[in-house]
Amino acid sequence: MPFTERFLRTPGVIEVSGRQVKRYHVSTVDAEIEGGVQRAAYELLPALLPEPDGETPPATFAVLHRGRGGAAYLNAYSWVWGNVIECRTAAAGVPFLGCPDEDPERFAALARPWIGCVWELPPLGHERSAWVRHVLAPDEPDLPGYLADLLPEGKTGGAE
Repeated sequence: MPFTERFLRTPGVIEVSGRQVKRYHVSTVDAEIEGGVQRAAYELLPALLPEPDGETPPATFAVLHRGRGGAAYLNAYSWVWGNVIECRTAAAGVPFLGCPDEDPERFAALARPWIGCVWELPPLGHERSAWVRHVLAPDEPDLPGYLADLLPEGKTGGAE
């Protein structure tokens, strides 16, 4: 499959199950992901989140990816144990992965140990650096600073 650029949007932070969730949306077209796909993904999101541990600031970043055809993917990367990312994923519209059908609004949690595809991974490096900058390096964690520090919108990036 040849590489084609995808587009990244940052629709802001939401609170879900006691966690602050930074959102990234990836799409094959330079447009926002359909509302129905977003609603379905964020309805399932609580099932992908660990309980806050009482020590680590309760933060997660989620990547919602609208792929080709009926495919949609949701990756929840939650900060736990101070400096570790726990990843839980879901998909819709891809029966091969265990989805019930080809409907991009019917998400199912995945048991595969995958952390994301090449278009979903760009936020990982940024989020690691932002966590160090705002939570680990200062004398006191700055959760609002971390939540405001988003990867800029635009293309997901090629091989550079």
